[in-house]
Amino acid sequence: MGVNRRSFIKYASLAAAGNAAGLRPFGALNSLAQGATDYKALVCVFLYGGNDSNNTLVPFDTTGYGSYSTIRGPLALPQSGLIQLAKAPNFSLNGNMPEIAALFDNNAAALVANVGTLVAPTTKAQYQTSGTVVPTNLFSHSDQQLEWQNAAKSGETQTGWAGRIADTISTSYNPNGLVPMITSVAGDTLFCNGAASTPVSVSPGNLGGSSCNEGATECAAQQATAQALLQFDSGLSLVQQDNTITKNAYSYAKTLSDAVQSITPITTVFPSANGLAAQLKQIAQIIQVRAALGVTRQIFFCGVGNFDTHSDQVNLQGNLLAAISPALNAFYQSTKELGVSDKVTTFTMSDFSRTFQPNSNTGSDHAWGAHHIVMGGAVKGGQLYGKFPTLALGGPDDSGTNGRWVPSTGSVQYAATLAQWFGVAPSQMSAIFPNIASFGANPYLGFV
Repeated sequence: MGVNRRSFIKYASLAAAGNAAGLRPFGALNSLAQGATDYKALVCVFLYGGNDSNNTLVPFDTTGYGSYSTIRGPLALPQSGLIQLAKAPNFSLNGNMPEIAALFDNNAAALVANVGTLVAPTTKAQYQTSGTVVPTNLFSHSDQQLEWQNAAKSGETQTGWAGRIADTISTSYNPNGLVPMITSVAGDTLFCNGAASTPVSVSPGNLGGSSCNEGATECAAQQATAQALLQFDSGLSLVQQDNTITKNAYSYAKTLSDAVQSITPITTVFPSANGLAAQLKQIAQIIQVRAALGVTRQIFFCGVGNFDTHSDQVNLQGNLLAAISPALNAFYQSTKELGVSDKVTTFTMSDFSRTFQPNSNTGSDHAWGAHHIVMGGAVKGGQLYGKFPTLALGGPDDSGTNGRWVPSTGSVQYAATLAQWFGVAPSQMSAIFPNIASFGANPYLGFV
């Protein structure tokens, strides 16, 4: 079985990092953590499966809710159970999201309407015209996950937009960083991969690297193999390169583990038995030791699912949102505790939204444009950005006849707005987002 370059990082993270070479002490360095004044972090929360944003952000005015409830039928949420937004009273959030509603009304979160993968600004008429260039394989889970993560017109790239940011600015912002700019707590993803940079992947609550899910014998064999690789020498340049990657992965795990073990635990309470909360708590701990890691810019990736609600949608999505909302709130509160709430911006991404028209199984099917959450002290919160679609089947924003909204905002604009805040210069944007020029001289959305 062949093992590619990135697999070495995965296998190294499966091995216990305790045998890695000892690195510099962290006690004194962590005491300097609050001194990193130029620090910024982006935190991506990927909602796998395609979150139905039509039941996440719901019109609350009489006319808007009337259109919503008539067409959504069995999927329509009772108006009495929705949370009206004080800062945007014509809209409401799903009743399972009280924490996000409070953050929005306290200007710590914003909503961005009808965002989706686009090659260039596209109208309904253009979409329905033969020859218009649109992203490949719309409505496909795998393709749209990749296209959100790489901000390209197809999923067939080797890099994601976060990885390209790291390629572009790591040497400027993290010249002495002991770990890569990007950390994933949800496995290896295209989003994190760069051409010249690689992410570090960790398991929440287990920075030592033991994320093996096999039996004891298999895990021991994996660890022994990874250790043996460190001792293997060869004249082959590829093997030498992979050895270096493996050694680096050990060092990253050891570095993170040592740094976090030397700190006072965060007092913010994260929800228990909540997978996303566990991921976000781990991210908060890594942010806490930013100075010890020698970084002033970090990007994190976490994810939760399954939002592929072809049936029983109201219950399934409701339970997911009921877990996500307190997890995001706890993370925001932890950034306040750490004094970096205005330096950490958290945002959601998802495959796509879902059809406004319900299917025959009390669910909905794959769609396109979706609404997203952006959270943090630097966010210009309490506002709805972008253009909310007209809720009419076959209407001006429907790509067909069942409520697949043609995005009014491109995911590349959403990503570039975050990148601009993060420190990417205008002259660097085209290298990271090749299609950004198609969205005009000022493609940024202004939410941060």
